[in-house]
Amino acid sequence: MSVPTPNATGCPVAHGAVGPAPGDHHGYQPFAMTDPFPSYARLREEEPVMFDERVGYWVVSRYDDIKAVFDDWQTFSSENAQAPVRERGPEASRIMKEGGFTAYSGLSARVPPDHTRIRAIVQKAFTPRRYKALEPAIRANVDRLIDRMLADPDRRGDVFRDIAYEVPTITILTLIGEDTDRIDDYKRWSDSRGAMTWGDLTDEEQVPHARNLVEYWQACLALVEKAHREGGDNLVADLVRDQDAGAEITDHEIASVCYSLLFAGHETTTTLISNTLRLLLADREQWQRLVEEPKRIPAAIDEVLRFSGSIVAWRRKALADATVGGVAIPEGAELLLLMGSANRDESRFEEPERFDIARPNAREHLSFGFGIHYCLGNMLAKLQARIVVEEVAAHAPTLTTVDADAIRFGDNLSFRAPTAVPVTWEK
Repeated sequence: MSVPTPNATGCPVAHGAVGPAPGDHHGYQPFAMTDPFPSYARLREEEPVMFDERVGYWVVSRYDDIKAVFDDWQTFSSENAQAPVRERGPEASRIMKEGGFTAYSGLSARVPPDHTRIRAIVQKAFTPRRYKALEPAIRANVDRLIDRMLADPDRRGDVFRDIAYEVPTITILTLIGEDTDRIDDYKRWSDSRGAMTWGDLTDEEQVPHARNLVEYWQACLALVEKAHREGGDNLVADLVRDQDAGAEITDHEIASVCYSLLFAGHETTTTLISNTLRLLLADREQWQRLVEEPKRIPAAIDEVLRFSGSIVAWRRKALADATVGGVAIPEGAELLLLMGSANRDESRFEEPERFDIARPNAREHLSFGFGIHYCLGNMLAKLQARIVVEEVAAHAPTLTTVDADAIRFGDNLSFRAPTAVPVTWEK
C-alpha cells in the first residue's frame, strides 16, 4: 500500500504521510528542547501515537511501542535516520554537489545486509583494547581541563565549555588518527551536521552549513587516504588493514564511518558529560554519595541517560502497513520515536520524574536505541563520562551548578544539548 498524497493544508515537508490534525498537539513542540517532558507525559496519556503534520511524522511516545519498533527492523527501516528534516534548498544543494559531498551514514541509517556487513567489520576495530589504551590519556586530559577551570580567580566556570567540549573530541580524534589540534574544525563541522540534518533551517540559513559539510566530508576522505599511505595505530588504519586483508568494505564506506563517528562519537558524549555534571552537581545529597562512594558512578551515569539523554528522538520508516500502539501506520509513513518520553514512562520506571542514582532498572533506558542498531560506541561514551565524574569528585568536590533551573537547551528535533552549564566552587 502506498501513502496517499498530503492535502493542501498539510505540512509542506510532510514526506508523504498524512493523518489527523491533533489540535494543540498536546503541548508538544518538535524542536523545543528546554523542557519537553510535560508534553511527553501528555502524549503518553492522551495520544501515544500521534501524527504531527508540522513535521510529517507519526510521533510515538510509550516505552513498549518504541522498543517494539526498534526491534522490528524488517518493518521499520532506519533508512531515514540521517535524512534532513527540512529538505535542502537549491543553493545548499548546489554547494554540496559541486563540493563532491557524497557522505552516507556509517551505520545508523543503513539496513541489512549492508548494515550487518559493515557493523561486523567496524566492531572488530572498536575493541575494549582500544578503550583501555585510551583511558590514561582521557584521564590526563580531564585533569588538565579541571585544573585550567579551577585556576579562574573568580571561581566561575562552565563545565560544558571548560570540560565537556574538549574531552570527547580529543578522544575521538585520537581514536581515528586525526590531529587533536583540529578540535574547533570538527566542532564547527559537527554543529553544521546537526543543524542541517535535525534542525529547522530556512534555505538561506542552510548555506554556511552546506559549506562546512563539504569541508567535513573532504576531511573524512583525507583520513582514509592517509591510512592507506601511512598506516598507523588507530581505527581508520585498522579498517584499511582489514580491507587489504579481504574485508568487504570500501574506502567510501570507511569515510562514511568516520563521518558518522566523528559526529556521534563526540557530540552526544559532550552532551552526556554536560548533563551528568548538570544533574549531579545540582543535587548535593546524591553528589556527596558519589564523592564518598565512587563505585556508584556507573549506575549514576545510566540514570542520567534515562532521565536526560543526549538523544531524545530518532526516526524510522514503515516498509509495510503496520500497527503501533493500536494505531494503523501505512506503508511509507515515517515515525519519530521519543526515547526521552519512553525513558520516563510510568509503566516501566517507578516515579519516572525523579532523578535517582540508585534506581535499580535505570539501565533499561532506550537512549542508545535497541536491537540491531544499538549504539556501537556506548561503552566509550560511558567510559568518558565515568572518568570525568571520578576526577571532578576527587579534585573538585565542591563544584556546584549556578542557577541550574535557568539552563537552556538548543532547538533541535532529536538532540537535547545544554547551551551552557555554569558552575562555581569553594576556595
